[in-house]
Amino acid sequence: MQLRIQNLLPTYFEESKKSQSDIWGKDLVFSKGEFIKIVAPSGSGKTSLIHFLYGMRKTYQGNISYENQPLQSCNQEQLAKLRATQLSIVFQDLRLFPDQTVEENLLIKHHLQPFHHENKIKEMTERLGISSKLQARSGQCSYGEQQRIAIIRALLQPFDFLLLDEPFSHLDNDNAVKAMELILEETGLRNACILFADLERFSPYPQTRLLHL
Repeated sequence: MQLRIQNLLPTYFEESKKSQSDIWGKDLVFSKGEFIKIVAPSGSGKTSLIHFLYGMRKTYQGNISYENQPLQSCNQEQLAKLRATQLSIVFQDLRLFPDQTVEENLLIKHHLQPFHHENKIKEMTERLGISSKLQARSGQCSYGEQQRIAIIRALLQPFDFLLLDEPFSHLDNDNAVKAMELILEETGLRNACILFADLERFSPYPQTRLLHL
């Protein structure tokens, strides 16, 4: 499967942004198995790009297509299927259910789009140091703990492309490395592509392509 971006630019950006970016205004193809790093300073449109690729916003000119299917032409059913089987995401603002327990947040994703056996949830939470929080409400967890919940949630479903928007911003280096190791393992199982957008480079990430937004 391939993701193609053609002459993409947010409608609220000036045309001059194209000459300053490796992504805006360019024709790019991303394929399964690639590890893409997108370095995106504040104000460069990082979260907008991730939202565009996930089909959440359409305030752009140009084209985004998955396997030659333009994203803007997808109806709600097609978009839901894409997100359930081929596209996963860790949002910058996480989007957990704060009144649900950590386990409930993870089980919702598992039941909707299963990839692993349910036992994998316990294993992943143990690896990322949050197994003791399974019965706590996610809204009562620290932001760093919530980031780890969101990472695990994204890894419980099938995907060909994994979108990461500042996934480690509230993790110390040790926890970020552990989370990255788990992400790489799960991505490898699927031979998937990672598009990792952040403010700066992250050395434990084995990027195959570096792009500046």
